[in-house]
Amino acid sequence: MAEILVAMSGGVDSSVCAALLKDEGHDVVGVTLKLWGGASDSGCCSVSDVDDARRVAQQLGIDHHVFNFGDDFDRHVVDPYVEAYDRGETPNPCVECNRHIKFDKLLQRADVLGFDLVATGHHARISEHPDGTRRVERGADEAKDQSYVLHMLDQEQLRRLILPVGNITKDRVRELATELGLRTADKPDSQDVCFIHSEGGRRKFLGDRIPLSPARIVDSDGSQVGRTDAVQLVTIGQRKGLNLGGSAERRFVVDIDRPNGVVTVGPIEDTLSDHLELEELTWALNPVTSGITIQTSAHGDRADAEIEGTTVRWAAPHRRIAKGQSVVVYVGDEVVGGGTAA
Repeated sequence: MAEILVAMSGGVDSSVCAALLKDEGHDVVGVTLKLWGGASDSGCCSVSDVDDARRVAQQLGIDHHVFNFGDDFDRHVVDPYVEAYDRGETPNPCVECNRHIKFDKLLQRADVLGFDLVATGHHARISEHPDGTRRVERGADEAKDQSYVLHMLDQEQLRRLILPVGNITKDRVRELATELGLRTADKPDSQDVCFIHSEGGRRKFLGDRIPLSPARIVDSDGSQVGRTDAVQLVTIGQRKGLNLGGSAERRFVVDIDRPNGVVTVGPIEDTLSDHLELEELTWALNPVTSGITIQTSAHGDRADAEIEGTTVRWAAPHRRIAKGQSVVVYVGDEVVGGGTAA
């Protein structure tokens, strides 16, 4: 049996993760990461989440600790999030939190404390190939699959990680939590960025940290059709929230000229492209350039493509991707690589 450090967010998935491992006879210790020091009511960083994790650990009869990684979270997640929006990009903070905190700082701390493995409640699986190499694989519950946000994990990290709930559905997770009488059994899932408060949202969070700039909204011939008072909040492909009036035609953001304060909108056809440039492209092991599908959002559909160097060639025209978004490469259900839209 192994000594396992379980990251307990205060949600039902990580609660059941800890329960399953304890039931298997492992020496389990729970830990909750204190990451965000500001107001939070929609994510996994609130005081109530820490209390839920602690009380579940008490129910399970396991030790529970809190690790304060707040400075690391600010440096690697929050500050880059703000800087990205200031540059006109659309970042993915959950991916960066996984990259720098949950599967870097936490694994380092687990090493120092002598744990064999780290476990989380992510809905994903880890597959092992005959040569001993491992891959992240889609979870059993496709609707809750989180393999997209784990695409950056390398071989060393995958050897140290287990994902117990990836093999069962979310409904079964809740059933198990109910059977065990866990206080998190009916707790709603976290849906939003943990450091964005619902009151004021992204606009207030960014507006408190960077100046928000106005912009004209024009159609393809340059005629003004609206205005925005915060061009930093506009993203490629956006349709809702533009306040363009009662036009019968659906219009999407197809270009953002930050220096000149101009946002161009057009029909969906104008959002399509036959290729996508990537940066920071990494592979689980070796590059895979054909026979792949690519996913460009956490719960988006995958599309057929090929990769030439750092260029994605879509099999069919595909919606343009906002700069800064994660682009994840699959072969079947396995993650084989990923990068960032350039």
